[in-house]
Amino acid sequence: MRTATTVEPAGHFRETMDFAVEAEKLGLDVCFVAEAWGSDAVSALGYLAAVTHRMRLGSGIVQLGTRTPAAIAMSAMTLAELSEGRFILGLGGSGPQVIEGLHGVPFARPLGRMRETVQIIRRIFAGEKVDFQGEHFQIPLPGGDARPMRLSMSPNEDIPIYLATLSPKMLRLTGEVADGWLGTSFVPEGAADAYFSHLAEGARISGRKLEDLDICQGAEVCFAADEEELRTMVGSRKKELAFSLGGMGSATTNFYNAAYSRQGWSEVAARVRARWLAGRRDDAAALVTDEMVLATTLIGTEPMVRERLQVWQKAGVDTVRLYPAGATLAARLDTLGRAIELVREVSRSRTAAAAAE
Repeated sequence: MRTATTVEPAGHFRETMDFAVEAEKLGLDVCFVAEAWGSDAVSALGYLAAVTHRMRLGSGIVQLGTRTPAAIAMSAMTLAELSEGRFILGLGGSGPQVIEGLHGVPFARPLGRMRETVQIIRRIFAGEKVDFQGEHFQIPLPGGDARPMRLSMSPNEDIPIYLATLSPKMLRLTGEVADGWLGTSFVPEGAADAYFSHLAEGARISGRKLEDLDICQGAEVCFAADEEELRTMVGSRKKELAFSLGGMGSATTNFYNAAYSRQGWSEVAARVRARWLAGRRDDAAALVTDEMVLATTLIGTEPMVRERLQVWQKAGVDTVRLYPAGATLAARLDTLGRAIELVREVSRSRTAAAAAE
């Protein structure tokens, strides 16, 4: 397994960038930069391209609707040049609250918009003139004097595209058109039905296998010294999970809630959401179980985290996206370093076992 992390510079730019630079020194393979409703990802990635040298850099994610497909392609090709080929383009639909509430553009029909966006970007990467007449994008715009154009940059078809998706239809699209999947809300024991079957179905459409995708899965990692500290850690994460189940998205659309529901927690997820939307946030958090926290994170004693990483690897995860806990930069880096070494240990053990067979 490879190792990755995701950073979001909003409010703590210098410390976040220092974290990414030090993470490379620890041996991290990939650093994604998030873009939610704070700072943009592209600017930070340009900075990181200049101050890092080995690890890959990715957008995690650029949100559909915030830029035209051509603008996304231009940024991706620029970042690929600045990083000397280390860039990964991560795309995602985000949700109606951010897309409509902040950017003022329609969120409707994200599946079709995602498919057309990837199609247009691939054409631009290939150096083609863009002549595209779809349901969501018409390029050039009909009715005028404009002609199809290509970018003045050199083609670059080697830029990988990863999609951050959760719903079955979006997962099938990911398997069909993407190079990798940026997953979340992941329970390895239920991943075959909840995620991998849909990804594999999409991969078959394009003549590929699930193994052709980089399965890049993320979770918080935090080490507890003993069971007592672990109970405290788990309890402190319940309100954050309740926010994902109840507060992410809008009153009618919550992809995180749906993902947890598909993995066996439909009843509690519905109750958490109802209480959260009613303003009863502490009551919502009280419904979140220890199992829900532990199943979807890498929180535990070191032996517990090692065991969970083995389960993740056996389930089919190729890249572990680590969100290290810690109150300070030094603490987060210490947690990340320990986690990277555990991933290496688990990977070495599996390689040795395979060689012995």
